[in-house]
Amino acid sequence: MALKMEQKNDLDFILKSLLAGGIAGMCAKTTVAPLDRIKILLQAQSVHYKHHGVVGGLTAIVRNESLLALYKGNGAQMVRIFPYAATQFTSFEIYKKYLNGVHIPVVQHGDKFVAGAAAGLTAVTLTYPLDTIRARLAFQITGEHKYTGIVHAASTMFKTEGGIRALYRGFVPTMVGMVPYAGFSFYCFESLKFLCMKYVPNTLCRKCERNTGGLVLTVPAKLLCGGLAGAVAQSVSYPLDVTRRRMQLACMTPQTEKFGAGMIKTLTLIYRENGIVKGLYRGMSINYIRAIPMVATSFSTYELMKQLLQLDTGMKVS
Repeated sequence: MALKMEQKNDLDFILKSLLAGGIAGMCAKTTVAPLDRIKILLQAQSVHYKHHGVVGGLTAIVRNESLLALYKGNGAQMVRIFPYAATQFTSFEIYKKYLNGVHIPVVQHGDKFVAGAAAGLTAVTLTYPLDTIRARLAFQITGEHKYTGIVHAASTMFKTEGGIRALYRGFVPTMVGMVPYAGFSFYCFESLKFLCMKYVPNTLCRKCERNTGGLVLTVPAKLLCGGLAGAVAQSVSYPLDVTRRRMQLACMTPQTEKFGAGMIKTLTLIYRENGIVKGLYRGMSINYIRAIPMVATSFSTYELMKQLLQLDTGMKVS
């Protein structure tokens, strides 16, 4: 299946792609910020919320803290997500362009997966400390604050937890998990987009003469393709996401310090203490609830922003 797109590769294209990707990431993360916070609290088994489910946990946050507490840590998230999403989407476009010309069988058949995985690795490497800080801020309970903000959290962790290593705690499982997550996200979205344009253009697409192939996906089709891509990607990579969170939050309380020993030890400890369903896949239900609309919003907003900025979102389907 040849999935090819015609794109300009100049400074104007890169700048517009960075803007489109950054805005897409901010919209997507803000949409699911309350679910992100309860997911972190459930993954790390906060003593205040570990006995709650998704709805009960969200209700308890509003009751015990405030409505605004649902968005705790979202400021740090926005600081992180704009450069992260901007880098990821733009890197994907660049890697995809160059991989289209590589004549290696495994690359030819999986160029979108390879490009997506490489884009995810690039983005997470550049922005990982901000993700650690955001997780720390989101894990805090009103009245039990350890950090007052992004800068204070960063400086405190740097001074008391071993320097730059503290800001990159959990980085290895993140990188390992990013390969299937970003790879499958982009591959599934691009593949579903191709199928929509090739087989149901009259139902899920509309005409756009300036685009390659003369078509763009409708908004419902964008959301559908993005949501399905998110569901597949999250199913594969979730245990490593749990491991990353446990490592990031290891120094928050004496009870969680044991999870800072390394990826394999943390993964093993989670499995031994809580098993697969209640340990490695704890919070998975909320992850589906948050991941599907998040990825759907992300890809949809990115494509809409590209269209507003006069960039090509079509593809050759012959």
